[in-house]
Amino acid sequence: MATANPIGQIPAPEFNHVRHVLAVASGKGGVGKSLVSAMAAVGLARRGLKVGIMDADITGPSIPRLFGLTARPESSGIGVLPPQTPLGIKIISINMFLQESNQAVIWRGPLLTSAVKQFWTDMVWGDLDVLIMDLPPGTADVPLTVFQSLPVDGILMVTTPQELAGMIVEKAAGMAKQMKKPVIGIVENMAMATCPHCGESFELFGPSHVEELADHIGAPVLARLPIDSNVTVLADTGHVEDVDMPSFAPVIEALAEYVATPVTVATPPVKPVNPVG
Repeated sequence: MATANPIGQIPAPEFNHVRHVLAVASGKGGVGKSLVSAMAAVGLARRGLKVGIMDADITGPSIPRLFGLTARPESSGIGVLPPQTPLGIKIISINMFLQESNQAVIWRGPLLTSAVKQFWTDMVWGDLDVLIMDLPPGTADVPLTVFQSLPVDGILMVTTPQELAGMIVEKAAGMAKQMKKPVIGIVENMAMATCPHCGESFELFGPSHVEELADHIGAPVLARLPIDSNVTVLADTGHVEDVDMPSFAPVIEALAEYVATPVTVATPPVKPVNPVG
């Protein structure tokens, strides 16, 4: 039975059946949102789930590069077909429409938000277990449009050990709370590095503050990811589907549980029927 969309939310086209929409956010740039988005998609796809990624970072898109995708979207009779990776992950990004991948997208807010909306309404996502949205930094136009207009039912927060990063991520989490969007958990990226000679791990950016952040946000810490040069090389060369990072496994477990949970839709209470006579 069809249910009404919340006020302001854009209805999904009838040819799309997306069960969950997961936003990957931080509020701060450079913390590794895109890499976390990509590894989350890969981990879920390896489990046989149907996954898509919407690169909502219109002015700083990097998802196609991580997957080595150079194909352009194709038009069909009902909409635009997102290119797919070898694992079958469907991806859309503004970079796929540019003449050169390093071409700057110099757009104001209305154009940015319009592009994100079109990525939802004009793409033939088909049948997906989860659509992962790689959000841009900040709490302005695009994240606001995503939270208000699209059926986001979960958020994964990404941070780094610095207190400054945690402070800004907390702002993004505050936005999520105001928009009544649940935070599934927190991933701390670049948490430590391991010496290639002695094997000792050390905190390159100082002591972690992620547990304090988790207490403030009220969400669990799912993983603390190390700096790994092998992952960097695979990501830079478009082979993110070959990444194998054991410390990321708890994130996949949490997301698999999230995807397996039916979306709860609020329904109005049924008024009792007065008996006749």
